[in-house]
Amino acid sequence: MADLAKIVDDLSALTVLEAAELSKMLEEKWGVSAAAPAAVAAAPAGGGAAAAPAEEQTEFTVILATAGDKKINVIKEIRTITGLGLKEAKDLVEGAPKTVKEGASKDEAAKIKKVLEENGATVEVK
Repeated sequence: MADLAKIVDDLSALTVLEAAELSKMLEEKWGVSAAAPAAVAAAPAGGGAAAAPAEEQTEFTVILATAGDKKINVIKEIRTITGLGLKEAKDLVEGAPKTVKEGASKDEAAKIKKVLEENGATVEVK
């Protein structure tokens, strides 16, 4: 039997593109598809069981919709949040709607939204 630990190490070293290519090659060789089969579930007769809770979102994107009246204050806050230079922060604010932060935690997204809205901006969290 092949050394399974070596196979795991080799697979772990693959790039995403190489892994995708490997997947295609295995599908062709074995005549299978990696797509998950569609699950068919019958609805409960009495409608008794509630649907399973959806997985809670853990990463959020904070989007500056509009800068509002206090554009200078918003630019200052954008610089603090993102670490951008003055010109880049100004371009981001003037080019609204723009993404301020991607992959933020729920608390971080709420904090950013609060700070920007206190300075007159309109912010969306997705």
